[in-house]
Amino acid sequence: MANSKESGGPMPHDIVNGHIGHNHSHGDHLHSHMPDADRAEELQVLTAQFIDGFVSAKDKMSYLRLAGVPLEIAAPDGGPSMKLVDVQLTTEWQVGTASPSFGSQELSYLPYPGDMVTERTNMGFVYVSLRAKQVNDLRDFLKHHPAARDVT
Repeated sequence: MANSKESGGPMPHDIVNGHIGHNHSHGDHLHSHMPDADRAEELQVLTAQFIDGFVSAKDKMSYLRLAGVPLEIAAPDGGPSMKLVDVQLTTEWQVGTASPSFGSQELSYLPYPGDMVTERTNMGFVYVSLRAKQVNDLRDFLKHHPAARDVT
């Protein structure tokens, strides 16, 4: 089957959410570029799926190991390595939006009607050492995970 470069037009796999992206090869693999909004949406889907999998996993440590979550990380200050001790899940509901007002110290505020309120669950990996505590967000982990690199 000819790709879009050979046929002169976009193939169905070149079109992502109605946008024509561009594909090109890097060494031995094909890489697609998606618009930033599509990447953010894809990252949100991956995050939700990861959290659902973790919550439903009978063996949480095996799930983390299979996903490649490091059980130890280097300390940011160069001290002793930090150990994974907790995984935290927090739920937030976005009930409105606020943005800077032009020429004022006040924020423009828009509360959402009930049907626009959205729920969001966040996951953090809590690492500790004798000197420090650090929480790494799941989205940051996924952005750097080899399986998700072409997505994010």
